[in-house]
Amino acid sequence: MRRVWNRFFPSGVCRSRGFSHLSLETINQKVVGAEYAVRGQIVIKAEEYKRRLKDGDTSLPFDEVVSCNIGNPQELQQRPISFFRQVLALCTYPALLEDPNITSMFNQDAIDRAREYLEIVPGGSGAYSHSMGVYGIREKVSRFIEKRDGYPSDPERIFLTDGASSAVQMCLQLSIRGPQDGIMVPIPQYPLYSASIAMHGGTQVDYFLDESKRWGTDMKELERAYQGAKSKGTDVRGLVVINPGNPTGQCLEEAIMRDIVSFCEEYNVTLFADEVYQTNIYSSTPFTSFKKVVMDMGESAKSVSLVSFHSVSKGFLGECGRRGGYMEIHNMEDEVVMQLYKLASVTLCSNLDGQIMTGLMVEPPQLGAVSHDSYEKERENILHSLQARSVSLVQALNSLEGVSCNLVEGALYAFPSIKLPEKAIEAAKKEGKAPDLFYCLQLLDETGVVVVPGSGFGQEEGTFHFRTTILPPPEKIEAVTGRVAEFHKKFMETYS
Repeated sequence: MRRVWNRFFPSGVCRSRGFSHLSLETINQKVVGAEYAVRGQIVIKAEEYKRRLKDGDTSLPFDEVVSCNIGNPQELQQRPISFFRQVLALCTYPALLEDPNITSMFNQDAIDRAREYLEIVPGGSGAYSHSMGVYGIREKVSRFIEKRDGYPSDPERIFLTDGASSAVQMCLQLSIRGPQDGIMVPIPQYPLYSASIAMHGGTQVDYFLDESKRWGTDMKELERAYQGAKSKGTDVRGLVVINPGNPTGQCLEEAIMRDIVSFCEEYNVTLFADEVYQTNIYSSTPFTSFKKVVMDMGESAKSVSLVSFHSVSKGFLGECGRRGGYMEIHNMEDEVVMQLYKLASVTLCSNLDGQIMTGLMVEPPQLGAVSHDSYEKERENILHSLQARSVSLVQALNSLEGVSCNLVEGALYAFPSIKLPEKAIEAAKKEGKAPDLFYCLQLLDETGVVVVPGSGFGQEEGTFHFRTTILPPPEKIEAVTGRVAEFHKKFMETYS
């Protein structure tokens, strides 16, 4: 083998010049240019602190790192739903179903549901499925949508995906041909969208949410953003709406949703509806899906193409690591759907545990089932606790000097505005950092609390924010807000 290698690659050739050498300068620059704040610099530093604490380092001014940077409920001690985990355990290890003591370990309806899934999932959860997902589970998703909205849903227009993120990626890859193509995104926005648009070579078209109006969407602002992009030669192909909002926590009222649909109808823009927080509602504004709004509008929305996303990662499930979700395609040409199918086929299929968890999300234990009461109790306890924590967190934030935070109407986050002293802004500039990143890094260094600077989500020029989850457990949230308050007071005194 060595003689063959030397024959084709004389001594020194490969050492002096690698044919496949990769460097920051030679890799895809679209990847280099993309940013994903919720997993960025602060999180890297937080992971380093976690390792040091695990190794027994007592030199840090805190004894734990509290990850408020990302909506990852079970990392912050949210318990999984028992029925879902029982079914998943049995699907993962079907031999348990033959155990004579099975009914002493699992509820009978969980056993029955697992047997059902093992019948509709050929080969079990360790085998590939159809690239769009197991048909029987797609049927369950369709029935869920029909029950929720009161309109038909076609399983052949449902894709089961590795969380909502992979579905978003597919849709943006399909939509963006080059820098001439624009996607409208709300500012502030979830960085999945900005990073994906950048990596696919498109143009991000920002429309700003109105913080003074509960982070509302203003139609004049949508018009401004669209016409501004068009004047620069950008072909606006899609509009992203996140409802309930991330990072802003607002819930859209149906009237504004109708206006948004009319906007998409008028300008022939595909509507991408990110609805992964649809069960996280804490206000009097109920969740209404864009699918229902489009269907309710009838002829006046007959040309609107809509893609709706949902996930098992959020809501009251918090099953982020299962990577389960779906997208529903409405009013899109068959030939285009087939191209989405092609994209899904490249990765063969989404993971089967995630598909099963998605099926369980849309078809939980029904009234009269053995597990129904415990399921409802677990569900309500989680949602009530999240609501209480959101109120407590917002109250604590609003008590801080120079901090203002809207109520959390939905989702899992607060996005407070912070008026930083001029000296802090100047100090940040000297270090080459955005001022809110400067603040958040010092917060981490002194308290172990991990939040994400608003600059990672986008914000109006001259304003500063940070995003924090409402997920610290009830017994810890007071201590966490106390740490933040103590740090904030010291920070403001230092730079005043």
